[in-house]
Amino acid sequence: MKMKERTAESYIASAKEVLKIEADAVLALQSEIDTNFVKICELLRDCRGRVVVTGMGKSGHVGSKIAATLASTGTPAFFVHPAEASHGDLGMLTEIDVVLALSNSGETDEIISILPIIARRQIPLISMTGNANSTLARASNFHLLVKVEREACPLNLAPTASTTAALAMGDAVAVTLLEMRGFTSEDFAFSHPGGKLGRRLLLRVQDIMAPFEELAAIPETSSLTDTLLAMTQKPLGVSVAVDDAHHLLGVFTEGDLRRSLMTGKDVHELTMADCMTRTPFTISPEALAVDAVHLMETKRITALPVVENNVVLGLIHMHHLLQARVI
Repeated sequence: MKMKERTAESYIASAKEVLKIEADAVLALQSEIDTNFVKICELLRDCRGRVVVTGMGKSGHVGSKIAATLASTGTPAFFVHPAEASHGDLGMLTEIDVVLALSNSGETDEIISILPIIARRQIPLISMTGNANSTLARASNFHLLVKVEREACPLNLAPTASTTAALAMGDAVAVTLLEMRGFTSEDFAFSHPGGKLGRRLLLRVQDIMAPFEELAAIPETSSLTDTLLAMTQKPLGVSVAVDDAHHLLGVFTEGDLRRSLMTGKDVHELTMADCMTRTPFTISPEALAVDAVHLMETKRITALPVVENNVVLGLIHMHHLLQARVI
C-alpha cells in the first residue's frame, strides 16, 4: 500500500505535537508532589548506604541517568540491571541501601522476580510506575505514580512521554535531595573535578603557580641590564625585587621598561628600584585560580606575585591559567 505523501509542514506539526504531549505529561506530574513525595526524599536522604536504581529497557536507561544525577548531586547511587541482579548482582545490595525501581507497567518480569529477595532482606523499596495497582507498586514501601495519558508516539506504543515524565520525576527527586542536604556548588565541584566547573571551584593559585625558584627574583639595587638578563633567563615576563627574606619590594615588567625608556634617562645608569612598580597587585596562594583570572582581567595585567605575609612564594601567569584550563 502506497504511503500518502506528506508535506514539510505536516512533519513540523507532528514534531510540535510530540513536544506538547511530553510537556503536558511532565506538567501533570505536579499533582503527585505531596507529602508522600517528601517522605520518599527523606528516606533517600537518611539512607546510610546507597540508592540502588533498577529498571528494564527504556526504564533502565532512564534509571541509569537518575542514578548518575543522584550521585553527582550528593546522594550516593548506582544502577543495577534487573536481569543481571537475578544472576549475582543482587550481591551488591546491603541492608542499609534503598532500592528505587522503575517500570511503566509495574509488571516487568525481571523486577518482579527479585522483589521477594528485597523484601526478605528488609531493604526499603521505592517504585516509580504508571500503575498504582501494579504488582511492583503494591510491593513497595513508597510509590510514585508517573502516569501519562498517552505516548507521543502516534501508535501510542513506543515509550516517549512516559520516559520523559519518569526522567523529570527523577530530577525532581534529585534536586529536592540536593536542597535537603544543603548541597553547594563547591560540593558539586568535588563530584566533577575533571570538568571546567570543578577546576574553577577547586583549583587554587598554589596548585598551578610557578614557585619562587623559577622567578626572576633579584635585589632592588640590581642594574636595569641585570634585571633584563634575569627576565631572559627565567622568562615569565616579570621580575620581582626582594630582600634577603624574600619580602616583596616591587615588580618590574616590560611596561615598566617602556616607561623607563620614555624618560630619556641613560638606561645604563638605572637600577630596578628606579623603574619598578612598588605597590603591585598580588594574590594569596589560597585564593581560587578563578579569582586570579578576575583580578588580571580587571586590572589588565598578565601576572601576579603570589605572596603571604608579604613574602613572595611564587608567581601566577595567565599562561598557567590557560594551561590549567581555568579559562
